[in-house]
Amino acid sequence: MNGNTPYGGLPGVTQAGQRATADVPALSGEQKRTLHRDVSRIAARTREYLPDEYIVDAEVSSGVAGPQVTVAVQPPIGHPVSAGFSPEIDETTEEYIGADERAEVARGLAASAALQVKQAVGDGVTPTAR
Repeated sequence: MNGNTPYGGLPGVTQAGQRATADVPALSGEQKRTLHRDVSRIAARTREYLPDEYIVDAEVSSGVAGPQVTVAVQPPIGHPVSAGFSPEIDETTEEYIGADERAEVARGLAASAALQVKQAVGDGVTPTAR
């Protein structure tokens, strides 16, 4: 029964709970640069939507199912927000994250970060003018 699960491992090849190296896609140097460029574009777009008090950062990491991209925003107050996803790596494309998807992620992150500030402040702000 344990032999049917992908988490059982292969005797002498893969430890239980680990994936075989052939199952996890490895990125070439050019693919890594392209993915870093795409995620940096998301971070730059997010910075355009927000004031300078918000900290925006992005990273590319290797996950269990392949490369993972994370863009995070730390608002001046409130909880940080992040967006993470695993883009499909196709060797024939020049960008792995399309312009529409980059814009959508940036808008969503900026809106979520602004909402975090609004929730943290609540109704405690007195208006300076009417």
